[in-house]
Amino acid sequence: MNLAAIDVGTNSLHLVVARVVDDRHFEVIGAEKEMVRLGTGSGDMKRLDTAAMDRGIAALARFRRIADIHDAPVRAVATSAVREAENHDEFLARARTEAGVEVEVISGVEEARLIHLGVLQALPVFTKRSLICDIGGGSTEVMVGEHGELLSARSFKLGAVRLTNRFFPGERLHPAAVQACRTFVRSALVPFAHEVHRLGFEVAVGSSGTIEAIARLAHAAAGQEELRTYNGFRFDASALASVVRQLVATRTVAERAALPGMEAKRADIILAGALILEGVAEVFGVSTWTVSEYALREGVLLDTVQRTRGGTLHHLREVSRNGVLALARSCDDEHEHGAQVARLALALFDATVGIHGLDEGCREYLEAGALLANVGLFVSHTKHHLHSYYVIRNSDRLVGFTDAEIEMIAQIARYHRKSAPKATHAEFAALGPGDQRVVRVLAGLLRVAIGLDRSHENLIAGLTAHDDGEELIVAVTPAGALDVSLELYAASERRSLLEDALGRRIRLTVGVARASVPADHP
Repeated sequence: MNLAAIDVGTNSLHLVVARVVDDRHFEVIGAEKEMVRLGTGSGDMKRLDTAAMDRGIAALARFRRIADIHDAPVRAVATSAVREAENHDEFLARARTEAGVEVEVISGVEEARLIHLGVLQALPVFTKRSLICDIGGGSTEVMVGEHGELLSARSFKLGAVRLTNRFFPGERLHPAAVQACRTFVRSALVPFAHEVHRLGFEVAVGSSGTIEAIARLAHAAAGQEELRTYNGFRFDASALASVVRQLVATRTVAERAALPGMEAKRADIILAGALILEGVAEVFGVSTWTVSEYALREGVLLDTVQRTRGGTLHHLREVSRNGVLALARSCDDEHEHGAQVARLALALFDATVGIHGLDEGCREYLEAGALLANVGLFVSHTKHHLHSYYVIRNSDRLVGFTDAEIEMIAQIARYHRKSAPKATHAEFAALGPGDQRVVRVLAGLLRVAIGLDRSHENLIAGLTAHDDGEELIVAVTPAGALDVSLELYAASERRSLLEDALGRRIRLTVGVARASVPADHP
């Protein structure tokens, strides 16, 4: 089995094609890079200009053809330039129709998780507590991990292209710009310093084109011949300081491009990138850097392998579930109620799969939405369903999900009460027809499940369902000789959205319907 991963970055687009060895390993059989500068333009990177999109789409189309040669399914992820652009929907639509590539927009923290996965494939640091820094064109991800677990991560709007646009836009270097950039970098990084110092680290790893370019410059400055690979190459703080001094001393891009070891296409953005790495080293106390040639795209490969071969039957992916539970615990005090509602919602999903026909991915969205439905109570009880949407949509704890998946989960939680989804609701209207149906079905199932735990006392042990084509009979099994009339009444009051979504009348009763599906079905 072959797989292809594409990293749609702010500076470059990268393709890697790999042969899957097993659930944790792959062999790279092809790689391509094209510097398209999606983030070219103003420093705030609020829009993708037409020329940049044209370059990006052309590169994606070429990458698609290369992947097809290897018979490799493609997974593509986009980072800060696309993530922040107001017109990113236009780029995603063009990628789909013109290049045949479905691009996922990922959050900064999800980007950090995938970078961490990639680094672990390149360096023997699995058992070491590691500080990892990845400097991209639009953002810099800094994380601490150990034994395969990401302990903490932050995404900063510090990228080599972004800061070049802001501080070094011309051909010639302005003397005051270097100090202004340094101050800006440190002010952004300092709030994360306490967390990094609290966790500590044994080794510091740098991944990305910026750190490899700095490694090349440091190696060339020492009079050494070019290496075939810089993976595992180490350089210390004095070598980094020497490279920065060298770059600052070159007043024009042309002079920088002529430096030994310099990649000419990176000459205009390398100074900003080096100043970011200098700031990371000083703020977090890094004395030595180790280079990883693997980063986001290799992490995407491994994550895809684990998704497709590790399986997700009837449960959230482990890393995703951990993020959901962490957010739920931090915002919702009634954990047992949330867990019971999730069990009942999944039982309803399984009992009605013959009607709605939704897949395992949708089942995961439902579980996450059920567990997170009440996180908005952390803000206020009034309109807490709207607050839940906001909290889910803006949380940095939901690693393992794509941006589109987080949006689906947030909308399922948003519609667990009050108004049904409407075309006048901007976020719902922005979904395609298929996703709108998914939200309606899953929010409908969630509403009935919430009714079935109206007392918050876990009175329902299981449920069964029978569909005769016109009416869906849902029969509940009480947990002992208990009165569940309140639960049946509450669920009946909340059934209208599900009835509309399934095209069936729904009747709730006590007893056993035709096919038994326990509420704790794995």
